[in-house]
Amino acid sequence: MLDRRKLLVGAAALLGAGPSARGDSFEWQQAAPGETGFAPDFAAKLDQFVQSGRVSNIHGIVITRRGSIVLERYYEGDDQVWDEYGRPRTERVAFSAERSHDLRSVTKSIVGLLYGIALEGGKVPPLDASLLAQFPQYTDLPDMAQRQSWTIRHAITMTLGTEWDEDISYDDPRNGEIAMYRAPDRVRYVLEQPIVAVAGERWIYNGGATALIGTIIEKGVGTSIHDYARRVLFDPLGIGSTEWRLLRDGDTIFASGLRMPPRDVARIGQMILDGGKFGERQIVPAAWLEDSFKPAARITGRRHYGYHWYAGHAPFESPEGQRRARYAAAIGNGGQRLVVFPDHEIVVVITAGNYNLRGRAPDDIFNDVILPSIR
Repeated sequence: MLDRRKLLVGAAALLGAGPSARGDSFEWQQAAPGETGFAPDFAAKLDQFVQSGRVSNIHGIVITRRGSIVLERYYEGDDQVWDEYGRPRTERVAFSAERSHDLRSVTKSIVGLLYGIALEGGKVPPLDASLLAQFPQYTDLPDMAQRQSWTIRHAITMTLGTEWDEDISYDDPRNGEIAMYRAPDRVRYVLEQPIVAVAGERWIYNGGATALIGTIIEKGVGTSIHDYARRVLFDPLGIGSTEWRLLRDGDTIFASGLRMPPRDVARIGQMILDGGKFGERQIVPAAWLEDSFKPAARITGRRHYGYHWYAGHAPFESPEGQRRARYAAAIGNGGQRLVVFPDHEIVVVITAGNYNLRGRAPDDIFNDVILPSIR
């Protein structure tokens, strides 16, 4: 129950004058909410909201503005802990700034960033290259005439137009991602799914598309995607220990396997706010970021999908009346969020343990507390 949960860490500070690049280090500056344009009672309102029972099983919240951490909270809650065989069990966990957390499908958005880096380095094909040309061994797929029109762009924007269902629980073997992992040939499983729409015309959430993109990256860079991510993204940002879970046979869980501490996830968000740069170093090409957040596929009237990133405008009430906040977001099962509000220079990271449960807890925190507190 939420009212029994223990608040473990208050507004924790990181020493430094940053964020700044000093060798491999990454340092944040701490600032009070009121000093960075939040309402003076913002922290108290957020604490009250979380402790009120209006949200459940939140594990961590990190909020930065203008390069400073303005609020950082960790809680005690139920979480899935993985054993050596890849089987989850539920445990009560006291979360902290140092503890890694499952990112689930936030992983997909990081895969999107990695493709942009690899493309800039000439390691992977351009987005308009044929998708099937990257997997030439599959010449006997059904409806080949339609599938031959697929490009890598269709995969990274999830507009392949194939049947795929991840709306049902990930505990259900009929779930598309779970069925893919259980298939004897996972790439074939993704590529052979029935066609239900013309490529490029309809967005269908598809972890298999991420598996294809991840596989292309690994082929192009000649190493595991985790090793590549460490070299070109995590290490340059000074991110500490990370884990990218594997299946029992050693294949990477491209769509949902990353784990890292929330504070490190915020570094990725800050890098995005800074146009792909960290210090003087360009980590992700600025043009790739710009294109990543453009509407490649419409999801709802206010929300669209780009290169493995969600983007749109979030309405909220402010003392000045109804406003909208432009955002780019990475979203994961259970309540995992990395959201960047570029016009307000805000990064928000939320971790939670509500796996396979339908709910809006993280979005309620944004809509009811964070955004209305902007001044």
